[in-house]
Amino acid sequence: MSAADVTRLRTARRRRDAAMLTGGLYVAIVAALLPAFSVIAPGAWVAGAAGLAAAVLGAGLLVRLAQLPAVVASVVEAVVWVVVLTALFGRSTALLGVIPTPATFASVPGLLSGASEEIRLGVAPVPPEAGLSFLLVAAVGALALVLDHVVLTARMPLLAGVGLVAVSLIPTIAIPSDVDVAGFVLLAAALLFLLRVDTRARTAAQNPRRTTARRSPGRLGVSATAVAVAVVAVIVAVVATPLLPQPGLRFATGGSGGTGTTINPNLELGNDLRQPREVDVLTVRTTAPTAPYLRAVTLSRFDGAVWSPDSGDTVPVSGDAPVFGPVEADAEIARADWTTDVTVDALDSPWLPVPYPASTVTGLEGDWLGMPQNRTVVTRAGSTRDQQYEVQASVPRPTLEQIRSRAVGDPGLGADVTALPADVPSIIGDTAREVTASAATPYDALLALQTWFRSSAFRYSLDAPVDSGFDGAGLDAVADFLQVRAGYCVHYASAFAVMARSLGMPSRIVVGYLPGTASSIPQQGGTEYTVTSSQLHAWPEVYFQGIGWVPFEPTNSLGVPTNFASGSTSNGGTTPDTPEQDAAAPDAQPSAAPSQADRGDVGAVDTGAAATTARQGAAWVPVGIVVLALLAAAVVPALLRTARRRRRLGAARAGDAVAAWTALQEDAVDLGIPAPGAESPRAFAARLVDEHGVEADDVDLLREALERVSYAGDAPDAARGPALVATVDGIRAGLLARATPVRRVLARVLPRSLVVRPGAAEVERKSVG
Repeated sequence: MSAADVTRLRTARRRRDAAMLTGGLYVAIVAALLPAFSVIAPGAWVAGAAGLAAAVLGAGLLVRLAQLPAVVASVVEAVVWVVVLTALFGRSTALLGVIPTPATFASVPGLLSGASEEIRLGVAPVPPEAGLSFLLVAAVGALALVLDHVVLTARMPLLAGVGLVAVSLIPTIAIPSDVDVAGFVLLAAALLFLLRVDTRARTAAQNPRRTTARRSPGRLGVSATAVAVAVVAVIVAVVATPLLPQPGLRFATGGSGGTGTTINPNLELGNDLRQPREVDVLTVRTTAPTAPYLRAVTLSRFDGAVWSPDSGDTVPVSGDAPVFGPVEADAEIARADWTTDVTVDALDSPWLPVPYPASTVTGLEGDWLGMPQNRTVVTRAGSTRDQQYEVQASVPRPTLEQIRSRAVGDPGLGADVTALPADVPSIIGDTAREVTASAATPYDALLALQTWFRSSAFRYSLDAPVDSGFDGAGLDAVADFLQVRAGYCVHYASAFAVMARSLGMPSRIVVGYLPGTASSIPQQGGTEYTVTSSQLHAWPEVYFQGIGWVPFEPTNSLGVPTNFASGSTSNGGTTPDTPEQDAAAPDAQPSAAPSQADRGDVGAVDTGAAATTARQGAAWVPVGIVVLALLAAAVVPALLRTARRRRRLGAARAGDAVAAWTALQEDAVDLGIPAPGAESPRAFAARLVDEHGVEADDVDLLREALERVSYAGDAPDAARGPALVATVDGIRAGLLARATPVRRVLARVLPRSLVVRPGAAEVERKSVG
């Protein structure tokens, strides 16, 4: 074969390898995005992201096939990224629909602001609108651009694999859920494919004229490295990730408290409540006779699987002006005006805890908005942390007779508060009708449901829903909860709300905080209460005509059940006695949080110091497992390198000069000494002597043995094997002694030769004649 033929063969191989690397990278990116569907609802953004990634990678491949410099590929990919994003999201302001103008660039901040609001206020899986779709598509395109450079220009597919694994794990860590096994297997297969193609391409480049099918010893080592990386990634994803602290109750640095929590509106409060550490999130001082519930988010839309937070028109919160008008209650309904002061410590949330029904909120710092339809307060960019504010509320206080005389529902509420899917399990409706069969009024029916849930037939438990596999708020979870009859606030609230809707009553769920524990004696300005992270709570509300939304407390062992006192007095008047429960706030002194017995299963309860010790010890179990997994991941490269070196020296001890020379090259690569394939053994040996202080006699012994095998065709000589091994060990010891301490540690812990293969392990024999 002529030299020209060899050149053409190498060019064809390189083009094929580039195409295979590009295709493998595209599959890996798509696989890394599959877990995101648990956080972001699939939609048009998926096609946009996949299309942009394909366009970017395809443009880079075409430039490389044209044999243009790598920098040209990066520039062309960046141009394609901008043009495609413009065509998808900025056509109205672009020239010819694809060329961005200043107006196109000016629209980007608005899209990003919209994306931020969707992320902060949305509940998983979030249906993305224009802003979030733009952010997702742009991010995937940028990821493709960066990884294309990493894999095809820098030739570091392992680094790209680490990044893609991290991307695929983010949704699982952000929203507690099972690992997407199918997506992860596809990602692992794509990464192994990338490593395989890259290794083969490197081998071909280093040995362009080798025609034998004998596997090089180094190739097996790289494949073993790839398998090890995949195994460690699977262990971390499947075992360690679910054990990490979950969101919802998030501990973070900063602020005055040093730790912080947030409010999780997607009704996965079990992860919050199961946290072993409890912190004070805020304090409340109120002129009301008892501490109010603090509401943050209302959830009215229910699709059978997920309760979604309400959204709608907003009004700015500013100064002392009323944010909301008074509750539209009938004139004969008595009202009580109360003032509540809230000081937030370790709560970091865009939703502001306020008593219901708030009318004026003053003292807030930042940009806050009120939502009139549910009387909640939210921010697009700020946080509740370190806020101090005052809330004025005018609370309707109907009598028992008044609420019994009212119908439920109102045409102006909309369909969201009554809608149920068609496939509601029969146990829900049947049980609701059975429990309320003797009720004469809607209020009596709701009171019967509340009493039934709070009876001994039910048990508060954070563990039972997990053990029985129904830890959620959808219809299936409600049906299972009604059979097992053990759960926590989410299950009680969701079951109550769904059963109320099955009876034709408008209902919704509220997420907020239970009333706190009194931390001071009553005085002028009101009693002060402390609210902790364990008092994060969910409860249902039902709408009564002429009164408004009335909360109920079905959760067994928590809060105080809703009840209204009769308005009759001994003299026949209608002035109500102090009710056990006001319409707007379940307000009697509640159990601030369930007792330890309520949190666990009956018969398995520790008390006193023993229980505290057990909880603290259990808290370290996940941390210990994660630490062990990380230590195992750190040890794997060193073990692989040790095994490979022993194999090399075993072959050298049998007289294999090629194995001895390869072992020397790999030792050099581990210490940061390059061993390029284009460098002859004599040049490499001379560089070791001149630049790294290796004894010339030692390296010449290895070089001469290699040359005799390569040029004279000498067979392996077992008699010289011990001398070869001793020489390799001696040279390595000298190189280690002259290396810096950091380099010595890296050579042992993160040996580069597992990824960066040294130059040709054998010299091509000269053809004769």
